[in-house]
Amino acid sequence: MSSIKKVVLAYSGGLDTSAIVPWLKENYGCEVIAFVADVGQGAEELEGVEAKAIASGASECYVVDLKDEMVSDYIYPTLKTGSIYEGTYLLGTSMARPIIAKAQVEIARKVGADALSHGCTGKGNDQVRFESCFAALAPELQVIAPWREWDLSSRESLLDYLAERNIPCSASATKIYSRDANAWHISHEGGELEDPWCQPSEQVWTWTNSPEQAPNEPEFVTLNVVEGEVVAVNGEQLKPYDCLVKLNEIASPHGVGRVDIVENRLVGMKSRGCYETPGGTVIMAALQAIDELVLDKASRKWKAVLGGEFSHLVYDGRWFTPLKDSILAGAEALSTVATGEVVLKLYKGQVTAVQKKSPNSLYSEDFATFGADDVYDQSHAEGFIRLFSLSSRISALAKK
Repeated sequence: MSSIKKVVLAYSGGLDTSAIVPWLKENYGCEVIAFVADVGQGAEELEGVEAKAIASGASECYVVDLKDEMVSDYIYPTLKTGSIYEGTYLLGTSMARPIIAKAQVEIARKVGADALSHGCTGKGNDQVRFESCFAALAPELQVIAPWREWDLSSRESLLDYLAERNIPCSASATKIYSRDANAWHISHEGGELEDPWCQPSEQVWTWTNSPEQAPNEPEFVTLNVVEGEVVAVNGEQLKPYDCLVKLNEIASPHGVGRVDIVENRLVGMKSRGCYETPGGTVIMAALQAIDELVLDKASRKWKAVLGGEFSHLVYDGRWFTPLKDSILAGAEALSTVATGEVVLKLYKGQVTAVQKKSPNSLYSEDFATFGADDVYDQSHAEGFIRLFSLSSRISALAKK
């Protein structure tokens, strides 16, 4: 008989977690409490989720609103590092995992649970992200990962399992894509996307217009940035979450934020995914535009190093680590000068910063002008070049 009495399950209301509830009860003889994280996936995703959890056999269901905290305390700090995984992915799924895991642990402690469970597969990154967070926050709690234990191996077998127990489920065997959404983005995997030679059909995309369907006239949006954080959209002061929601609404019709990539999963395999991050793409473009003005060459180079390291840290699920604190401290230091205003042009899938200014700008028209100036003596460049290339000169002379 299992020693586990009470389990808190990260529950979505989908096929997998609907089957996990009865499976845990049958195989561990335990009480199951469902935990649902509201990270901005949309009201339609959350509709009736508590009733579904109870119908599946859960004794309770907690729906926790994490939207504001996720954007303020996880997404905005990550943006200050400039993190983009493998040059393309804006880390939408990855950034949501630590706050979900943290809230799940808090519920487990609240109800006196002795175990945590999730519906992540043994092939994916999320099992590592969740369980690494659990290890850092609640090492005393046991973790149950049904996909690594049970003999249910397909959508059909899961549907049959639920049907045998008369547990209602709206899922069907014909589901094409695996999707994950939050306020920052939506991801799409599976179906035709499993073949990288196959171009995504329009049924893949759910948030954004295609560039071909986008308006024929550009739209301009103004963002105000204070110390690396977007604080206003088109002159309206907004909380971080509300800034993101507004920018999603503005950018989606213009087809901004679509990417189609083959990425390296942490577990060793490559996977192909399509991501839609409309508002996030606009925010990232604005922050990069401010950095261009305010960071010197060495600082920008260092920030690129920090961003590269942090992208892997977030992707790999190592949020609750000293390394995260160290990198964020560096990014915060660089962000103290990242204040200004940016006007961005949205057109046919593209976002371009067309106007930018900052009180901390290092750009000086007096120095940079191609016209006559009184501040730069061009004759000084000769000595600089001779010293800059001195090692090459010495090397060449040594070969003679």
